[in-house]
Amino acid sequence: MKYLFLIMIIICIVLACCRVVPQNNEGLIETLGKYSRTVKAGLVLIIPVIQRLRKVSLAMFPAEISKYSIITKDNAEITTSLTLNYLVTDSYKYFYNNTDSVKSMVELIRGHLRDIIGRMDLNDALGSTSSINSQLSEAIGDLTDIYGIRVVRVNIDELLPSTEIQKAMDKQLTADREKIAAIEKAEGEAKNIELTTKAKNEALIATAKAKAEAVKTEADAEAYRINQLQSSLAKASDGYFKNQSLDSFNNLAKGPNNLIVVDKDNVTNLGSIPAAAKVWHETTTDNELEK
Repeated sequence: MKYLFLIMIIICIVLACCRVVPQNNEGLIETLGKYSRTVKAGLVLIIPVIQRLRKVSLAMFPAEISKYSIITKDNAEITTSLTLNYLVTDSYKYFYNNTDSVKSMVELIRGHLRDIIGRMDLNDALGSTSSINSQLSEAIGDLTDIYGIRVVRVNIDELLPSTEIQKAMDKQLTADREKIAAIEKAEGEAKNIELTTKAKNEALIATAKAKAEAVKTEADAEAYRINQLQSSLAKASDGYFKNQSLDSFNNLAKGPNNLIVVDKDNVTNLGSIPAAAKVWHETTTDNELEK
């Protein structure tokens, strides 16, 4: 029993001396409350009661910086929020040099972001999120090394102007959209008028061309008819013209008037015709009496 008791005491002492530092962690060993050394992951032996092991994770941590206000160069108030990822690069500085290294790092980032945005106008700030991220990452650089921390990534989640500014921007945006819509409507109406006028002019031109073509065709047909008629008349014999004269005389004879038609060769013989002689004598007598 005595030996068993001693064995149990020895096992308890050994267990009290053994500590395990997990993977991706470092151990800070304190002797009587004072930093002694830094150990890597694995089995670590310490002196019970006299020494103490503190574990510090080296893994990457996410952090969120809640919304806070910043004043721009043109005195506009905007609200911003950020997210970042950081990891511990020096466990001694992280644990002993600062009471709260993460909070100190956050305040450092806040201050630099205020400085960057404070040198920008509102419109520049709202449209330059990527540029602000780059400037912020460059500005903090190795500054967080004093806290034993390295910021791997920082990203601005949002940049929002104040409610009053948002209302003013909405009104301006609405006015701009209405202006653009009015311009587009006017341009559309002008284009419609232009196309309509062009179509009417083209229709008038087409109609005029068609009428001109019709007149030209009619004139060509008439000219062709006259040319053909003249050509035929030029080739006609004297008998044809005499037949035409006889037909004309027959048509005249059918009329109600007492009309005698003779050819030029028989005009001298007009007095031999009784009716003609009487008319000739009466006409001559009347003329002489008038004299």
